[in-house]
Amino acid sequence: MTTSIFAFVIVLGVLIFFHELGHFLVARFFGVGVEKFSLGFGPRLIGRTIGRTDYRISAIPLGGFVKMVGEEPNAELPPEDIPCSFTHKHVFKRICIVAAGPTFNLLLALLIFWGLFWVSGTYILQATVGEVRPDSPAGRAGLATGDRILAIDEEMVASWEEMSAVITASEGRALRFQIQRENEIRAVTITPDLTPDKNLFGEEIQRYIIGISSAGDVQPLPLGPGAAMLEGVRQTYEITKLTILSIVKLIQGTVSTKTLGGPIMIAEMAGQQAKEGADNLIFFIALLSINLAVLNFLPIPVLDGGHLFFFFIEAIIGRPVNTRMREMAQQAGIFILLALMIFVFYNDITRIFFN
Repeated sequence: MTTSIFAFVIVLGVLIFFHELGHFLVARFFGVGVEKFSLGFGPRLIGRTIGRTDYRISAIPLGGFVKMVGEEPNAELPPEDIPCSFTHKHVFKRICIVAAGPTFNLLLALLIFWGLFWVSGTYILQATVGEVRPDSPAGRAGLATGDRILAIDEEMVASWEEMSAVITASEGRALRFQIQRENEIRAVTITPDLTPDKNLFGEEIQRYIIGISSAGDVQPLPLGPGAAMLEGVRQTYEITKLTILSIVKLIQGTVSTKTLGGPIMIAEMAGQQAKEGADNLIFFIALLSINLAVLNFLPIPVLDGGHLFFFFIEAIIGRPVNTRMREMAQQAGIFILLALMIFVFYNDITRIFFN
């Protein structure tokens, strides 16, 4: 329990700090005054005031905020504060300031992946045959456990993923495989079968297979700083895409809402990753950072995406959105978030006591 709580505080602290740092740095870059930079909500525990900004840690560690000068559209400001007021800045600058928070979360994930790949490299799953289904195209063609697939249609195959992609894209046409069995190189022709399967989200799909499984052979691949950065960008992109797709599937009802978790689930997972080692915990931070970024970009009032939505409308129509309409949207957004928080807490408690 102590490990979970400690890991939870570290994970949440890092995510919140980078998110709010994005808002803070871009606000200061555009000359917006910042009154408070807070990790956490509620009463101030400790802090220090430097210049105009009160840097603080607050009592409730479930978020954070940057309070800027003139953040409220209808707030009365002394004349000397107008040049550094958020509301009085051009809408493009306000968009950049609001978007900076989730963007910094994506940047954090990218930096973490870059560091991990640079230090540890990556691993390639070799195209080595494990199990062969007897009644499959591979079985009929004579493939056997231990065969190494070198090329398909004269194109070299560097990994199991590459081989699988070629088979999936074959559309059922015959493929010429070059395989290595011990010290012998052989060529066989295999026609993939279209077979019912399930994707990552449990949806029924049809895909082409030849009926083999991987032997699980992996090859370590050291990466220099440049290659590690490219791999970090790819990893960040793939996880971001998967996160967005998961939200879409959740809305469509394909993914069960029981998979949603709140602070309790995060604390449990953070504790588990911490016990597995620092690398696992750091990777977990990157994963959550991407999830936080995607969530904040959703066009829900009170989230960054909701503010961006209204600013984009303002940029199009040339004037701010009606105050009353914004207030109603904010109230709706608060209701949605409260309902979501109650639901994920319910999921967490049900998972603990009834599973």
